[in-house]
Amino acid sequence: MTIDYDVVIIGGSLAGRYAALVATQLRAKVALVEPKVNYGFVYHQTISEIGNLAQHLNNQVGLNIHSSQVETPQQTPISVALPEAILYAKNAIANLEAQHSLPHLAAMGVDVICENGQFQSSPHLVFAVSQRLLRARTYLLASGSRPAIPEIEGLSTTDYLTLGNIWQFLDERCKSKTLLPKEWIILGGVPQSIEVAQTLVRLGCHVTLVVKRPQILPDIDPEIAQLLQAQLEIDGVRVLTDTPVTQVMRIDNKKWIQAGDKAIETDEIIVATGQQPNVESLNLAAVDVKWYKRHLVVNNKLQTTNPRIYACGDVIGGYDFANVANYEARIAIKNALFFSKLQVNYRCIPLGIFLQPMLAKIGLTETQARRQYNPNEILVLRQYFKSLASAQIRGETTGICKLIVLRNGEILGAEIFGSTAGELINFIALAMSQNTKIQHLENLSPLYPSFTEIIEQCTRDWLQQKSNSNIAWQEFIESFFAVRRDWNL
Repeated sequence: MTIDYDVVIIGGSLAGRYAALVATQLRAKVALVEPKVNYGFVYHQTISEIGNLAQHLNNQVGLNIHSSQVETPQQTPISVALPEAILYAKNAIANLEAQHSLPHLAAMGVDVICENGQFQSSPHLVFAVSQRLLRARTYLLASGSRPAIPEIEGLSTTDYLTLGNIWQFLDERCKSKTLLPKEWIILGGVPQSIEVAQTLVRLGCHVTLVVKRPQILPDIDPEIAQLLQAQLEIDGVRVLTDTPVTQVMRIDNKKWIQAGDKAIETDEIIVATGQQPNVESLNLAAVDVKWYKRHLVVNNKLQTTNPRIYACGDVIGGYDFANVANYEARIAIKNALFFSKLQVNYRCIPLGIFLQPMLAKIGLTETQARRQYNPNEILVLRQYFKSLASAQIRGETTGICKLIVLRNGEILGAEIFGSTAGELINFIALAMSQNTKIQHLENLSPLYPSFTEIIEQCTRDWLQQKSNSNIAWQEFIESFFAVRRDWNL
């Protein structure tokens, strides 16, 4: 069989386009197939920035309208700065998309095919698009995901929004100068739903966030989760944890949900309980690729159950983080093109939730570290932003930096909730990726004032804790200085 391409990428996501760019830079012959029906690319960070920017612009010009002044019972006046904020966000998205646009990829040498297709296994593995058979040594699935709708009584017959169309909803309301609904309920605790919750309250809406689990996010430290929930509640978000939703109904043109033992009335519902892969039309069963409702099955080399077919991005499950998807795309493409030796290791990949203030994490939480290591070898370093001169000057004192390290100085993980958390977590990610121990940061002399000082404070905390636990060393030092004071000068 004649091979047409080194790799065929079945796209429909930004990860697919990024993978195509990486492959062509490696001098591979690449085809990128994107479906006619595209679920679109959502920049969740830009969604969250709409609320932040609108609030900032309102405050700058002194036009912040409190809802009690002009609101109706069911609708919220559109912030005077919202149109400007959305225009700014749309321009930013256009610039970002231009870097991964199909014409740009075609100019780079990628064979771009905008058609629907599916796999065929007989007589050889190929990807069929219309009347064309795309033959490749390997294939990469990067078709993205779409919102998974939970089975809740009455939900299917009630209008609702998802994380995939909330951006369009806000944009259309802004264009038509239609008032925003006043009451919102968000079902599900995922990073993007929390971002949207804060955005909506900053636009003057009343938001209730309903989470089925006991904690607002299951994968972060409980201490940080409590701080995050407290911040949302200060902003005006009503948070209901450990609360399953059992029924949704419409009564007299109003929407109601049954959340635990509470019946809550609302104007709009956003469903954000998770994602499901866009793979139904690809005929994966014919090529022995297994997948479940929420994800494809892959190994640590990102191979599916068919070793010639790889996958990356949110099609394989997990939260929708662009940096994680791009990392997976690099691993998958290099394995697909060369000798399939690279394995994914998420230990040094940071994650971020774009709130005000921001939450960023990397590696293990304290609970995870104590399960994997001897608890007596674990040191927890906590430093608060209120101790930083920069935080005091800028009035951004809310925040905590929590590092999890071993007594030998190895950094196992970190979570930062506060201003510039995204930049600080990148610094820690670099240290972890280079196996730099915490004691090697002792000589760090960050600019003063700056938020990076909190890393230096954590280093001093580690030295202090280690010293306090070494009784023999403390006794030796005390004896040394006692003898030294008795020396004749």
